[in-house]
Amino acid sequence: MYRRILLAIDGSRSSLDALEQAVSMALVTHAEVSAMFVVDDSDLLLEVSSGDRPWLMADIIAYGKQVLARAGERLSAAGVRWSSRLAETPGTPAKIAEAIVKEADHWSADLIVMGTHGHRGVRRMVLGSVSEHVVSKSVRPILLVRQRPVGDMS
Repeated sequence: MYRRILLAIDGSRSSLDALEQAVSMALVTHAEVSAMFVVDDSDLLLEVSSGDRPWLMADIIAYGKQVLARAGERLSAAGVRWSSRLAETPGTPAKIAEAIVKEADHWSADLIVMGTHGHRGVRRMVLGSVSEHVVSKSVRPILLVRQRPVGDMS
């Protein structure tokens, strides 16, 4: 059923939960997983009024590489075939979603797996939701993994 699973991961708890779902599905279906980190500078637009943006972007890119390396370690430990991609397409949640959908199309993914943060209020109004945009733009099946509450061990 699923031979190619695109995992959009950002290092958050919900994306780490999505990683575990991707591992489980890959093991059952013998699928390959492509882990993808999209550089997201939208938080910088809200939180930093001045500063050295290229230096901050370099930190985000380094963080993305670490997230992908950790995901690769987990996938390898589970015996899942995998690859990774860091997309330097900073911007709005709509642009990030566009990069994810484009990669899923280019790689011919059978399924997109990603976490959802469940942001509400002003932050969601200003930023929107990457997962919402992916759902609205993609024709592929999508598994959204909701962030577990802190302390939930299930």
